[in-house]
Amino acid sequence: MADIHVEEFYKDAAIALVQLYGAFPRRINVFVEDIAGPDEPDEFGLHSKRHMACFGALLWLAEEGLIRYVDTIRQEALDQAVLTREAFIRLSAPAPQTLFQALGQLQSGSSDTLPPSVQEDLSTHIHLIRTALRSGHSGRISQAMQATFFADRPVH
Repeated sequence: MADIHVEEFYKDAAIALVQLYGAFPRRINVFVEDIAGPDEPDEFGLHSKRHMACFGALLWLAEEGLIRYVDTIRQEALDQAVLTREAFIRLSAPAPQTLFQALGQLQSGSSDTLPPSVQEDLSTHIHLIRTALRSGHSGRISQAMQATFFADRPVH
């Protein structure tokens, strides 16, 4: 079992990437509160460790070249954020079929009747992440994010 802060990181990163993919190619503001939940700064104006961990996850995504943003809005949001080319390609790429089966997200033969374009959409990393988030199971979210982060780099 992973450390709780790592599981929270995977969930925060997953939510942010899903938000940005859903808006792509538009730039949007990504609010920490929308990802980690409400936070009330203490009497000194400092945010909770949970809030700062989520904000740190967003900054890490940018440092690793998965997202771009124009500026931060204090420690509460990223202003005008968008996926990078690499992140868009990675999220749109097919995930390994064995991973879908391992996560119990496909029933054998259930997608055979769907049109090829729908089958293709349902086989992507972003679909895997969305499905894992809907399940609410931290282990599935972690596996989906690890598969996305650690997948072979796309060929250009």
